[in-house]
Amino acid sequence: MIRFEQLSKSFWVGGERKIVIDTLDLTLPTGKSLGLLGRNGAGKSTLIQIIAGIMAPDSGRVVSDGTISWPVAFGGSFHPALTGAQNVRFVARIYGVDTDSLMAFVEDFSELGKHFHMPVRTYSSGMKSRLTFGTSMGIRFDTYLVDEVTAVGDARFRNKSRVVFRDRMRDSSAILVSHNMKEMRDFCDAGILLDRGKLYYFDDLDEAIAEHEALLR
Repeated sequence: MIRFEQLSKSFWVGGERKIVIDTLDLTLPTGKSLGLLGRNGAGKSTLIQIIAGIMAPDSGRVVSDGTISWPVAFGGSFHPALTGAQNVRFVARIYGVDTDSLMAFVEDFSELGKHFHMPVRTYSSGMKSRLTFGTSMGIRFDTYLVDEVTAVGDARFRNKSRVVFRDRMRDSSAILVSHNMKEMRDFCDAGILLDRGKLYYFDDLDEAIAEHEALLR
């Protein structure tokens, strides 16, 4: 369960205050993998970062009774001066998981080779995404926050990402941002639509997608 209580967030843009999250009061159900939809600039990534605790809201709070991952494709999750391996080791200690097992999983999955032992500041954005995705998938969370992560890499790596993500979804749920509606239908069974600062829940994912596409027109 994830619950928003009077959640608000705004930014100053061109001298004007733009509200992207407007006093949300909504409870997302347990055990549902949700596709997060909305137009470009609607605030989807902002909402994901607030749920993860990376960004503070202007007011209100997010309440959850389970563990939540950091945004899977968010490269800012790790310290740039540390190597990929050192970052993974630190994360293992923070989350109380077996360090050797997590290190082995991430090194194998991310396919970073020698870069795994180099500072993260030397990584490309794609390499950072591989590291964050691999580390997220190496830890069992109740809810995974995913922002277009399966778009990273070549076709073989994208398929590899989908396989491991699908395996995690057997026991966990997710909030997934994707512009690929086929991918969203593959992984999600309900939808949430962010529009003009308000969030709407749809138990029927196809209904959420139809409403989203109508807004785009």
